[in-house]
Amino acid sequence: MKIKLASSIMRDSIVDGEGLRTVIWTQGCPRHCPGCHNPETIPCSGGKDFDVKEVIEALKDSNDGITFSGGDPFLQAKACSMIAKELKSKGKSIWCYTGYLYEELLKLSLSKPEIMEFLKYIDVLIDGPFIMAKKSMECLFRGSTNQRVIDVPKSLKNSKTIEVSKYKNEKLKNTQKTKDIYI
Repeated sequence: MKIKLASSIMRDSIVDGEGLRTVIWTQGCPRHCPGCHNPETIPCSGGKDFDVKEVIEALKDSNDGITFSGGDPFLQAKACSMIAKELKSKGKSIWCYTGYLYEELLKLSLSKPEIMEFLKYIDVLIDGPFIMAKKSMECLFRGSTNQRVIDVPKSLKNSKTIEVSKYKNEKLKNTQKTKDIYI
């Protein structure tokens, strides 16, 4: 099976989820959000095809945290679920960014079971489109205040959306403001 990636795998990210993470940038997104942080990942025609086994092999010795971003990984849910399943079995923490709402993914999974298969391996999902009018520098791991940080295992178990409480409506802590530069 192939997966279309927008760029090389990025190692040692500290902004794409908790801890030191390795990021997989998938190609293709249906949202076209104005102000998108990764506009080069939007066209489905871009990127480069890789074999899923090749990606798994490249990630075997990666950081403890893996983040799927893009683009929207759910456009390639089957390939992403294969990668996530293998990495999860190795004890990796899995985070994923999507422009879909969690509730939309659940509905879509009724006709596309690969979406639920992928969700089952995700620890934390950042959901929702980026909305420029709601852009905020005070949202950890998110670009706009409408986006949620969801605990997927708890949400699936309880059949309702459960946000990670420490990121719900939080403000940046332990920052010093000096001439509008955060350090």
